[in-house]
Amino acid sequence: MTAGPPPPLPLPPFPPADSSAPIRVLICEDQGLVRAGYVTIFSAQPDIEVVGEADNGQAAVEAAKALRPDVAVMDIRMPLLDGIEATRQLAGPGTTPSTRILVVTTFNVDALVYEALRAGASGFLLKDAPPAELVNGVRTVARGDSLLAPAVTRALIGEFAGRVRAADDPAPDPGQDTGPDAVRERERLKLLTPREYEVLRLISAGLSNAEIAAELVLSGETVKTYVSRILTKLDLRDRVQAVVLAYRAGVAPGRR
Repeated sequence: MTAGPPPPLPLPPFPPADSSAPIRVLICEDQGLVRAGYVTIFSAQPDIEVVGEADNGQAAVEAAKALRPDVAVMDIRMPLLDGIEATRQLAGPGTTPSTRILVVTTFNVDALVYEALRAGASGFLLKDAPPAELVNGVRTVARGDSLLAPAVTRALIGEFAGRVRAADDPAPDPGQDTGPDAVRERERLKLLTPREYEVLRLISAGLSNAEIAAELVLSGETVKTYVSRILTKLDLRDRVQAVVLAYRAGVAPGRR
């Protein structure tokens, strides 16, 4: 008789928004027409309330600290303070974030996207995403999940493939990051079991839980358990941070 999967460990503390109250959203976007469009889209939803707007990064930080929204919809390119630095100040290392950041921008395969995720963003969407995707993105991030479209993840992997190598490649890649941060991240990965390590690599390749389950011939619940254990062992807030760590450690696969 085979034992079932181990019970899932709790995720690192980042409490979800109160499901009985509307999701409070701050819109951070310097283009007035785009900002107005977001207000129209989100205000039409019975479970979302737009509590404020900001047309530059500095105003976004101040508004988020004052209003404490559940989610800030953040553009990257903004005056005074860009969205990456605004994200870092609100949700980056050393902060106690009360607001989750959903980056929505025109920039796709770009170092700026990678830096925004490193800065603490919980999700990323393109501005040409349909309204239903934007609404779903806010709901996903608000409940404590991360949002990173597989296509975007794979594109980012292609962009940074020159700096990382597959974990099963025994030869050092001249482009691999050998700095102290990368070495420290690789040491952290030794906490993982071989199966957890493989799940992390598949997460970093942009696979959803369902795709990972199919790839490894596991149940969806078992994959969820592995993801929870990975986040807990590595002290990560969400799936996006796991992708970033895999990049920094140099274990994200360059191709699938």
